[in-house]
Parts: sequence; structure tokens; C-alpha cells
Amino acid sequence: MLAKPMRLLTTAVHEISHALACWITGGQVEAIEVYTNEGGVTRFRGGCRCLINCAGYLGEAFWGMMFVLLSGGRLTSTFAASGLIVALLISLCYSPNRVLVALNIFYAIVTLAFILVEWYVITPILMYVTLLYGVFFGTYAIVDIFDHLVIRSNPQSDAYAAYEESGGCCYPRCVGVTWLMIAVLFQMIGIWLALILMSDECGDDGWFECIFHSKFDLDLLEFDWWPDDWDLFDQ
Repeated sequence: MLAKPMRLLTTAVHEISHALACWITGGQVEAIEVYTNEGGVTRFRGGCRCLINCAGYLGEAFWGMMFVLLSGGRLTSTFAASGLIVALLISLCYSPNRVLVALNIFYAIVTLAFILVEWYVITPILMYVTLLYGVFFGTYAIVDIFDHLVIRSNPQSDAYAAYEESGGCCYPRCVGVTWLMIAVLFQMIGIWLALILMSDECGDDGWFECIFHSKFDLDLLEFDWWPDDWDLFDQ
């Protein structure tokens, strides 16, 4: 029951990533749609098509990495969750279909509810929700790239579009393998940095001080995977 809604949310993130790349490269987004068969489409004009084509699957992987990374703290997880809400609501301004409307409103409300619960009822909970989002985004990115672009070669896929934009110099499956390696690398970086930021060695250090100056030695057996105490009704 959980997998289907999260799968559709990942598809929405995929299409929003296309739209974001279109905006960054000076294009105009006309419509964003998600379908119940777990597919989606972003209609646009202008922009750099090479970057826009890459942004879908790699966007899933990138945001998966960022959500895993930001799940390590209360403020950072709130920032990530708030950013997701804003992105979901903005995408409703671009001719969404009914599925996308229902999906985005549902997840915007649910995510906002977790933010309120985190700050006014029980903590930590939002960090685990943010981590859940990140794991789903990153995992689905890897699975989708492998299944849709490496195992199969669909003329309607993003990899095939990237192949055509490159003038045929890189075959669709080669594009898929490249994206797969990048997606796996993103997840490894996200997990590693998240463990560093949650380690005792970081203490009250800032992000940059912790990441670039910490002598972090990962011990999976000694790592505190679950807090000893839940801070109930934190005021």
C-alpha cells in the first residue's frame, strides 16, 4: 500500500526535475502530468534539451541523496520537507492532470502534518520521514534506470532522447549505464555524509567543518542507529 503512492511521488519528482532544468536553462514549462501507470510527462518549449533530458532520472537520484543527507537534523529535515511542499504546490500551476493534483495535495498535507507534529508534538519523527523520502527517491531512481534504460531501450525514453540530441554519438543503453553509475554514486555520497553528520564527532560543528575537518571512522556495530530517548511533547 505504501509503495504505490511513493512510486507516484517519485514520478512527480522526476517530472518536476525536468521542469526545473527547463527553467534553469531558459525554457518554458507548459504542462506537468503524472499517470496512474507510474508514468509521466513534462511538456516544455525552449531550454537546453540535453540537460532537460538528463534531469529526470538523475533528478530523482540527486533529490534522494539530498533528502538522505538533510534527514540528519531537525532544521535540515524541516527545510527539505518544506522545499518538497513548495515544489509540489508550484507544479500545480502548470496544467496538471487529476492524478497530479490529487497526489501533490495529498503529500503536501501529509508532509506539512509531519512538520507540525515534529515541532509541536513529538520529536524526532520528521527526520525519519525525510529519510524515508530520500531512500524511496534514490532507490526508485536506480531501479528505474536499470529497468527502463539498461535492460530495455525504449524510443520514448529520456535516454533515447539524449541519444538523439547528442547526434547519435552515445547509444541509449550507454546513456542508461552512465546515469546508473551516477545515481549509485549519489546514493553512496548521501549515505556517507549523513552518517558523518549524525556521528558524535561532529558535535555542534557546522556542516562544512564537520565534513571537511572531521576524522570520521565509521563503525557499523557501534553506530547509534536509533535514539535512546524520544523527546515527547517538546516545548
